[in-house]
Amino acid sequence: MKWWQKILANTIIFLALAGFLDGFRIATWETALIAAVVFAGLNLFVKPVLVILSLPITFLTLGLFYFVINGLMLWFTASLVSGFEFSSFGMSLIVALIVSALNAFFSSGYE
Repeated sequence: MKWWQKILANTIIFLALAGFLDGFRIATWETALIAAVVFAGLNLFVKPVLVILSLPITFLTLGLFYFVINGLMLWFTASLVSGFEFSSFGMSLIVALIVSALNAFFSSGYE
C-alpha cells in the first residue's frame, strides 16, 4: 500500500473507531487526518528505535510487547495532536490492535 493510501486508510479507521469506542474521541475529520500523518511519522522515525531497544522484552513475551509499542505510538500521537484523545492507555492498546489488524489486512494483497 502506498504512503498516501495508508494515511487515508488510517484516517477512515480512526474515524470509525471513534464512533464505535467510548474512550476514543476525535474532534473533526481534519484532526483524524492530521493524527494519521503524525502517526505515520512516529512509526517511521520513533518506532524503529523503540523496537530495537525493547527487543529483549519483545522476545520474552513472544512478540506481544510489539502491541504495547503500537499503543505507545498512538499515545504519543494523542499527546501531539489536539482533539485526538484516549481515555486510558488501555484504550490506546485496543485501538492499536484494531488498526494493526486492519492495516495488515489491507496490505496483504486484497487490493
